[in-house]
Amino acid sequence: MLNQAIAKLQVWFPAAEVHAHCDGPCGVYDPSSARVAAEAVLSMTKKLVDLEMPAAGDKAASVAYHNTFARYTAIKEEQAQIAKDELLVLWTDYFKPVHLEQFPDLHDTFWKAAKLCSACKVEVSVQHATELMDAVQKIHTMFWATKNRDVSWYTAS
Repeated sequence: MLNQAIAKLQVWFPAAEVHAHCDGPCGVYDPSSARVAAEAVLSMTKKLVDLEMPAAGDKAASVAYHNTFARYTAIKEEQAQIAKDELLVLWTDYFKPVHLEQFPDLHDTFWKAAKLCSACKVEVSVQHATELMDAVQKIHTMFWATKNRDVSWYTAS
């Protein structure tokens, strides 16, 4: 009975048709959030590689080492997931078929960037973290080209 009443209301007072370019019509996209996260991944990876192991038998230094190692690793993995999430939103919500005509390697670029985010979570690899930054830079260039804007690539660190 309630459903019938609602159906009649919808017929009497139809809602206006609306269109949105994404899940939420905010219109705010920017690859910079992926860049900041990817930079943090690279920074944490370098810190992990450079972290010196304490001398054997130094319990306090060992505890400090493991605490620092765990913190760097947690931040690296968290930021890699943030970078992946930001890239996937750009890929699935912002880029449209017309952009694929402009950049035929668009899907491959995003797919590889997402895979690099996963690799950076699993590994401690400066090479993969650097490749992630390169992929984000390529996406930055593609993104701003679709807007006919010349936005320079820069890093915070």
